[in-house]
Amino acid sequence: MKKTAFISAAAAAVMAIGATAANAATLEDVRKNGELRCVVSTGLAGFAYTDSAGVYQGFDADFCRATAAAVLGDPSKVKFVPATGKTRFTILNSGEGDVLWRNTTWTFVRDVDVKLTFVGVNYYDGQGFMVPKSLGVKSAKDLDGATVCIQTGTTTELNLADFFRTNKIKYEPVPIETNDESRTNYLAGRCDVYTTDASGLAATRSTFPTPKDHVILPEIISKEPLGPAVRQGDDAWADTVRWVLNATLAAEELGITKANVAELAKGTNNPEINRMLGTEGDLGAMLGLEKDWVVKVISAVGNYGEIFDRHIGPSTDIALERGLNALWTNGGLQYTPPFR
Repeated sequence: MKKTAFISAAAAAVMAIGATAANAATLEDVRKNGELRCVVSTGLAGFAYTDSAGVYQGFDADFCRATAAAVLGDPSKVKFVPATGKTRFTILNSGEGDVLWRNTTWTFVRDVDVKLTFVGVNYYDGQGFMVPKSLGVKSAKDLDGATVCIQTGTTTELNLADFFRTNKIKYEPVPIETNDESRTNYLAGRCDVYTTDASGLAATRSTFPTPKDHVILPEIISKEPLGPAVRQGDDAWADTVRWVLNATLAAEELGITKANVAELAKGTNNPEINRMLGTEGDLGAMLGLEKDWVVKVISAVGNYGEIFDRHIGPSTDIALERGLNALWTNGGLQYTPPFR
């Protein structure tokens, strides 16, 4: 019995050493490459899209930059890797991407079977329906016999089938692969309805020649917690991405902004702010990062509220309210564990 216990302990020690080496792999690779390969959408207004100069902009794109700022000290050191709903997980799991920040829903199958590790939710969403106002449709339950544009390889494809089956109505799917393809087919009248996450509908509608001619129906038929993912088996890297997101949320809650972070980094009367910004202790060392990694994140992109308002908030063409994405202190679901 003692011999068996000794072998088990030795095996456990070897496994622990192996796990430690594996856990450091992605961080080391990113630093060795000198860039963060960030998997994003092929194009979704407000979230990840290229501007007139060919530069990626948007809510998700800024989280890519935040991660690069934390790890490499430079938010510009990002290689954006566009991916469709079908290709995003293959790209990540094959090692062609380091992290996925791409309006992607955290689900059981993706977490368990696809072997992804989701590290948080940066946007709480739900699936909706958009139709031309001229159809006179008031409810998704009135869509019996409709043709529906749907992106393949997505949760929306499965949710759509469930919704129509539950309500005993029929539809004709028009399968497409990218949001641009959906937009083209929908505007050309090849489908009566476009369905995806409600945020995606609002983003797509904002790019139409006459957005007011299209309505988003009231039904939300699913829960769509959208968030960043990494490959399974690299816990240290998962921790890094998780706490980058948490840093932006905590910064908003504590009043740390892009404009004042440098001043606050000199020291404050708030111990949690001091811990976050590296003026007390060294939380960064636990992640293998510099002491001021949070300062670099917030200096690059601002806090969560600043990122939201800049790209998708009420003053933008997309005009999304915070809603469920408000901080917990304001009645929303966005909540971060403490920095301590």
